[in-house]
Amino acid sequence: MFKVTCGLSLVAAVISLVSPTPTVAQSRAHDGALFVMTNNADKNEIISYERATNGLLSGGEHYATEGRGSGGTTDPLEAQGSLTLSQDHSILFAANAGSGNISVFSVQHSALILLNKVPSGGSQPVAVAEHQNLVYVLNSGGAGSVVGFTLDFGGQLKQIKDSTMFLTATVTGGASLAFSPDGKFLVVTERLANNIDIFHVLPNGTLSPIIVNPSPAPGAFSVNFAPEGNAIVSETGAAGATNGSAISSYKITTNGKLSPISQSVPTFGSANCWNVVTPDGKFVYVSNAGSATISGFAIGSNGALTPIGGTVVGNNPEGATNLDIAVSADGKYLYTLNSATGNVGVFGIRQDGALINLGTAGDFAKSAGFNGIAAL
Repeated sequence: MFKVTCGLSLVAAVISLVSPTPTVAQSRAHDGALFVMTNNADKNEIISYERATNGLLSGGEHYATEGRGSGGTTDPLEAQGSLTLSQDHSILFAANAGSGNISVFSVQHSALILLNKVPSGGSQPVAVAEHQNLVYVLNSGGAGSVVGFTLDFGGQLKQIKDSTMFLTATVTGGASLAFSPDGKFLVVTERLANNIDIFHVLPNGTLSPIIVNPSPAPGAFSVNFAPEGNAIVSETGAAGATNGSAISSYKITTNGKLSPISQSVPTFGSANCWNVVTPDGKFVYVSNAGSATISGFAIGSNGALTPIGGTVVGNNPEGATNLDIAVSADGKYLYTLNSATGNVGVFGIRQDGALINLGTAGDFAKSAGFNGIAAL
């Protein structure tokens, strides 16, 4: 038994089949990139991998954020979005939880150039979201807050006056934030308070007063949006439940309330804290850290979630503790940050949403506090 993520104890891992680790020779035709964050307390870094046309990874260049992470062992940030790409993929944002600032990188294929570093406006930043040069940072420490910035030419972040909005109470476990596709709403999850908070985004970039929606199910953790505007929330489930995780979809009404579409669809895994929607909006995948599995769901035009096949569509190495999850910009490949085994799980995405296990890549310190993954 090990303590992970999401503040819940996890059950025994499911045994999985693993393909060989890809070699550099297999990955010569480069087509994209993958970034993971060390979250090191002394010197936070981004590790960059080149992605081949077949989805395999090579390289492993290190880029300093010039900030400090939180350190720790397994999922110390307990959040999704600590490493975030801008909508046009030209900028990478990194949250330095230990030093309380945000690093901004220019993305040149797999190469990064540090452009800017600014205070997060709060304590322990854990997630960043961007929409058309409006950036909000989630600070999970202290009182818990979201703070707004403009992203100017040259990658400069400038804090917006009067943009700080506090969460419902001190130490509520802010875990993720996301803009709706039309930019009208900012949604924040509070892991410990089990709330899904809605803010209206005002014309000057500030936010309306908080609209609190208690989660109908236990363990609300990460939120993402499908392209048509429905919010998708991962739920870890009740503490101690075997394979008790779930996922829900919601419509956001004009008054900032959540209207359930698909409520608590089982993932048949444990500690589902993270989810990712494919660029075309057809599928959403969740990372079940406690069972080392990936579950997949088709997203209907109305936001309804339907399991793909038997729901569990991918297996990482036994005991991988797969945390954050990312999909390549072309929608062909899925990657998981495997904390306990010190590597990245690599999967191909078929047209029907099923996954093909392509093995693992990378070789970094095991259970060393890594958090954050982003893919081109």
